[in-house]
Amino acid sequence: MACRSRLAPIARRFSTPSAAAAVPAALLRSACASSSKLNNASTTTLRCLSSTPTRRFRDSAPCRGDGAGGYTTDSYPEIKRDSRFAQLTAEHVAYFRDLLGKDSAIIDGVTADVSAEDMEPYNGDWMRKYRGHCKLVLKPVSTEEVSKILKYCNDNLLAVVPQGGNTGLVGGSVPVFDEIVVSTSRMNQIRSFDEVSGVLVVDAGVVLQVADQFLAEKGYLFPLDLGAKGSCQIGGNVSTNAGGLRLLRYGSLHGSVLGIQAVLPDGTIVDDLCTLRKNNTGYDLKQLFIGGEGTIGMITAVSIQCPQRPKAVNVAFLGADSFEKIQLAFREAKSQLSEILSAFELMDSYSQDMVHRVRQSKRPLDDKHQFYCLIETSGSNSEHDAEKLEKFLEEVMAKEIIADGVLAQDETQVKSLWSQREGITECVGHFGGTYKYDVSIPLKDLYRLVDETRERIEAAGLKGDTDEFPVVEVVGYGHMGDCNLHLNVAVRRYDKRVEEVLEPFVYEWIGKVNGSISAEHGIGIAKKKYLGFSRNDTMVNLMKQVKKLYDPVSFFFFFSLENTSLPSSPNKTW
Repeated sequence: MACRSRLAPIARRFSTPSAAAAVPAALLRSACASSSKLNNASTTTLRCLSSTPTRRFRDSAPCRGDGAGGYTTDSYPEIKRDSRFAQLTAEHVAYFRDLLGKDSAIIDGVTADVSAEDMEPYNGDWMRKYRGHCKLVLKPVSTEEVSKILKYCNDNLLAVVPQGGNTGLVGGSVPVFDEIVVSTSRMNQIRSFDEVSGVLVVDAGVVLQVADQFLAEKGYLFPLDLGAKGSCQIGGNVSTNAGGLRLLRYGSLHGSVLGIQAVLPDGTIVDDLCTLRKNNTGYDLKQLFIGGEGTIGMITAVSIQCPQRPKAVNVAFLGADSFEKIQLAFREAKSQLSEILSAFELMDSYSQDMVHRVRQSKRPLDDKHQFYCLIETSGSNSEHDAEKLEKFLEEVMAKEIIADGVLAQDETQVKSLWSQREGITECVGHFGGTYKYDVSIPLKDLYRLVDETRERIEAAGLKGDTDEFPVVEVVGYGHMGDCNLHLNVAVRRYDKRVEEVLEPFVYEWIGKVNGSISAEHGIGIAKKKYLGFSRNDTMVNLMKQVKKLYDPVSFFFFFSLENTSLPSSPNKTW
């Protein structure tokens, strides 16, 4: 067939030693490679952490382009500071300094001059879209210190924002006004690990990559993998119910987290650090904290079930000429790869064009295609996995579902292929900023939103190749295995005209297809007033009741539900 004939030369180039020597190390093996080569690839791709490249989000953030001073209060003047909250004084700072002791545990911009460089990592988000006026950062080292901090704030009506690695994408982990930032960065101890059960207990401030490297030495892995793993912290992952790249295989944190330790707004310590998989004794209250974004309490420790690390890992990068064929490929992957399928990632041609444009790197496939997918399998038997994957690849090529494809043959190539997917976030933000929409949509409608959004942007005359146009491109990618689309609008600068075209259109569209306005990023500042497109009156009112029960003064400010209204009657004053 035509698709196979195009791939055959690549397969032959790896068939002889002399030819292989002439091929660059980054060149990837054809999907039509022989079974023996597949077996070899499976045994060489066991990785220390994961296949995705480590990325420090703070170092690679896009430049702010809003031209309005850069503060959230400038960009969104409709957001008002709640007059109930007190202003910070020297007396307040003295209390916290006495409590925390070390100078390294506090950044004080209230009674002393602090450089913008020292405060900026806590005031600004990664996208440089949201920025607060915080003048005091506290870094407790224990649950008990967190408890004393929150009790004092509650008694003195001081607004606070819990903050982990600050890699969030909806403005939920940064202040808006002068809230106190309570950082978990010093709460970074791995408390225990049971090598028989696979249960890990960690402080909230343990970096995801650190935890996974620790587990790798024990033959286990953390059941969550993110591009931000070098910066994000486990407490923040749990608080936002981060999904990531392996949810298809290992499920969400609602299932893998066994227990938590948290502090309520009034300082009460919730000690529910259970390490048992079964504990059917009343309400499972920890679930309120998973995905709660710190709105009812601050997570300080987590116990989590960790699976054993797979011994055989394969990654394939495939091109298809329509979204319908990508859907067919996904269906075939679920049917044929089933128990070893660990990731099925979707990318459109626009996203891959941007990766190539920014990096100027060689594309994995010679020809361009409308859509691409990255498939990963993980198992314990190299020969078995290779045989299943080879059969799958042969069938999707024979049925002309897939037009072209390559298969990684070593760890370097595994990372190279994954970088085509994980590099999208940075490359899209390279030009100045990104309007990001992390949504869940029924699979058949998944990409239609991208097409219609691009049409609206172009019709408004906002997209072009020169600096006079704010929009560079509209791209779509995401976790197809979870029906999770990342709609990204790459911009040269944040512009109200773009935002008005996008919102509430995107959320209205999602509401009409019974989707979710947040698949894994959370609500934060970005989506608070649009909650009603995914939750009805009853559900919103129940959430308000939970919020008021745990936090009657609503000082976990960034996602106060007290004034959240449905789209029919918006109330933007916080």
